[in-house]
Amino acid sequence: MAPQGALAAAVAVLTRAADDGAVVVLCAHVQPDADALGSTLALAEGLRRRGARVTATFPGPFVLPESLAWLPGADRLVPASEIPADPDLVVGLDAADLRRLGEIGPVLTAAPASLVVDHHASNPGFGGVQLVDPDAAATVALVADLLDGLQVELDADLATCLYAGLAADTGSFRFGNTSPATHGLAARLLERGIDHARISQRLFDTAPFGWLSLLSLATGRAQLDPAGHGLVWTWATTAEAAAHGLPADQLEALVDVVRAAQEADVACVLKGTADGAWNVSLRSRGATDVSAVAIALGGGGHRMAAGFTSHLDRDATLAAIRERL
Repeated sequence: MAPQGALAAAVAVLTRAADDGAVVVLCAHVQPDADALGSTLALAEGLRRRGARVTATFPGPFVLPESLAWLPGADRLVPASEIPADPDLVVGLDAADLRRLGEIGPVLTAAPASLVVDHHASNPGFGGVQLVDPDAAATVALVADLLDGLQVELDADLATCLYAGLAADTGSFRFGNTSPATHGLAARLLERGIDHARISQRLFDTAPFGWLSLLSLATGRAQLDPAGHGLVWTWATTAEAAAHGLPADQLEALVDVVRAAQEADVACVLKGTADGAWNVSLRSRGATDVSAVAIALGGGGHRMAAGFTSHLDRDATLAAIRERL
């Protein structure tokens, strides 16, 4: 359950927008995952049912991951360049800071009303109204509370969006952010008739054949640094993903393979981009707060899962990580 004062304020903002038939822009973070998209799509549909005029988007590059394109309502997403001018309300979802909203960030800042819905502990607080709860397993859990406050009844489509985000951000309910409340929400969503097995298959167990070759390449490069609590790391590039017929977002799954190494508390995957930068994913088995590392290097996240972007070369990026571990 979200903090009551913040939840009441967020529901009030959304209710006013719905009652007024306001123009509302909802924005997930750049390169959205299942939690960001599930949150955005579910809240967008809920507000539409209440009478708001809603546009849902995410920052460029506007490329919807194939693994998420099946989510109900995904076909109604539009590029950021096509959002209405001068919206009455802008809502940012699952964005740990304003930069994660890309070109929509200035739109949110300039809007007459704004709301930020997020569960990242590193969120510094931005937007006119903030519903930020680091204890929430996923942003979709907060959106479920918002839909209840708006008196929008959950159906299978809304529940599918919410369940996808919940399953993804808890690692199929394996991560340390899973609680009795998490399972309570999952049970409620299951009662709406969702195909939970199919959702999990699409999220976790479906990939092009080229993924196996890329996985072999990346795991073959993996190295273990046993100092301290231990670090296991590897790297791959978007160019290598493309050479195996894969989209760049396929690299995101590598860290969940590498983190299995029992000798290391911290797993790290460096993902090289076309412009020479490295997008770094960090995961912890519990003894290390990787969000502190990511924040120190310009990123953010949670104690157990965090990330940042580095414009240093690969060796210098690794050195910076080791220094802060």
